[in-house]
Amino acid sequence: NLYWGRNEGEGLRCVYHGWMYDREGNCVDMPNEPQESTFKDKVRIRAYPAVDKGGVIWAYLGPQALKPQLPELEWTLVPDSHRYVHKRIQRCNYLQNVEGEVDSAHISFLHKRFDETSLQSVQGQSLFLEQTDAAPRFSLQETDYGLLVGARRELSGGHEYYWRVTQFLMPSYTMIPTEPGEPVSFTAAVPMDDQNMLGFTVTWHPHRPLTEEEIATIESWEGIYTELVPGAYRTALNKENEYGLDRMKQRSASFSGIRGIREQDLAVQEDQRGPVSDRRREHLGTTDLAIIALRRRLLVAVKALQQGKEPPEACNGAVYRVRSAAFRAPGNAVWHRYAKVQAWMNPRD
Repeated sequence: NLYWGRNEGEGLRCVYHGWMYDREGNCVDMPNEPQESTFKDKVRIRAYPAVDKGGVIWAYLGPQALKPQLPELEWTLVPDSHRYVHKRIQRCNYLQNVEGEVDSAHISFLHKRFDETSLQSVQGQSLFLEQTDAAPRFSLQETDYGLLVGARRELSGGHEYYWRVTQFLMPSYTMIPTEPGEPVSFTAAVPMDDQNMLGFTVTWHPHRPLTEEEIATIESWEGIYTELVPGAYRTALNKENEYGLDRMKQRSASFSGIRGIREQDLAVQEDQRGPVSDRRREHLGTTDLAIIALRRRLLVAVKALQQGKEPPEACNGAVYRVRSAAFRAPGNAVWHRYAKVQAWMNPRD
């Protein structure tokens, strides 16, 4: 248990015995040792470089000679007023969360409301309400940062498609599809250990501060954010209280009977027969294409690292300057080119 020293220039001090360490991890003060003691000269803690950017502390825990560039995610580059940053503890392996983020098929069921307001509480999802196709067709592209994932659904009339295009960004980041001009959302799953993770969700607008209405929508906890226990990062709705499951709402309002999109995801991701899912029991289908590609990309990176090859995306922070997209497109549109135009469209132009 360490805290920053009270005076400017001080380092981290232990609350138990008062030992203080500088930014390099050297012990500079031992108030419980006699004045003539030199024991502090023999004590050192491991120190890692850290950067405060975008409302998040980024730390690098690898060899200093291989220190990578910080990913140039757009939300880390905008003013504080333009973004909303949220962190939670999730009780499952990180990959169970990431796989859910790239799976666009499940939103037609897990997040469906019987009154057809499926994603009403998430900014920029009005087009989703116009489609009734529950079986998207997936397209994939390998990219410098990871994967570009396109999920195509038919719109009524049959002359146009509804596309949800998201990114998987190495090693464990994703972006939630959003319509042009609306705030964009990012997620990250950071492993704490094999059975627990930290989940980060960030929403930002590239050109303006978030409005009071947009922040109120976030803090309704009906969308991609979940309510926390006050003063902690534990989720208020969790396995112990059945995620607030309401059987009457399950009959009349939604398949799950659980309040919000993030909380519905939590219920599924944390309860896949334990915090580490046994994937030998799986039966993957055609709409699991993005999950299959994600696993392959990670396995390639793991095998390369075992051979001493660092992930190439870590050497170029600029490859993370991307946005997701959700849009209507004609049947002959080249989806990834169309997505690029839609994602970077400025409504002020």
